Amino acid sequence: METFGSRLHRAMAERGPLCVGIDPHPALLARWGLSDDIAGLTRFSETVVDALGDRVAVVKPQSAFFERFGSQGVGVLESIIRQLRGAGALVLLDVKRGDIGSTVAAYADAYLDPSSPMYVDAVTASPFLGVGSLAPMFDTARKYGGGVFVLALTSNPEGASVQRAVGADGRTVAQTIIEEISQLNAGAEPLGSFGLVVGATIGETGHDLSGVGGPLLAPGLGAQGGRADDLRTVFGNELSKVLPSYSREVLGAGPDPAALRAAADRALADCRAALTAAGQ
Repeated sequence: METFGSRLHRAMAERGPLCVGIDPHPALLARWGLSDDIAGLTRFSETVVDALGDRVAVVKPQSAFFERFGSQGVGVLESIIRQLRGAGALVLLDVKRGDIGSTVAAYADAYLDPSSPMYVDAVTASPFLGVGSLAPMFDTARKYGGGVFVLALTSNPEGASVQRAVGADGRTVAQTIIEEISQLNAGAEPLGSFGLVVGATIGETGHDLSGVGGPLLAPGLGAQGGRADDLRTVFGNELSKVLPSYSREVLGAGPDPAALRAAADRALADCRAALTAAGQ
């Protein structure tokens, strides 16, 4: 079975290094002239899928904005996951799940087992109950060729007090996470299936990202203040592994599909220029 890392490496080569979120904020629905209900959610989501599903390497639905509508919203999410996969995009579900034992195993079955109606290529996960607590998720990902992106250095200001806290061994919590994920990717070629989430707005990290071996998801670009040029500062020599992620910057161009495609093309051009700097 082909690994997620291999599929992602190929998708980024063929479609370009870009991830676009599907984040149906109430404000975005209103901006598009849509109602904040199931009908508006469906119209918004399907418009994004139709416009970008066949041209963007990775699409990242934010589960919370579907879950807020209950079972009907989850039904819309299941539908667009199927549509995106049919269009050839890799689907990264932004759920940030983290738990222990049978509970994290159940999350893994929900998102990474092909028999699930919410089966996706990869998920985001929170390691702050210990990276080892996510072992059932990593195991399920290996079994079915899926991927997991683990939070490490996030853009929100509240995260620093936890992520940059220093342990007894002198390493920060984030550096411990980085090194444990690196071990999971040992020997993987051309790209490991276990990635890190590192915010594009954090500047010099002061952390060693070399040797991770897996993809580096960089949210926070565009409307959240990050610029493509910032990627060079954050990731240094690891630019070849970076997957830049935009949401509102692209989605705000809707509801016209052509405008959405144009916004995604601009974002991709900016990212290509930044990621190929200094010979990368």
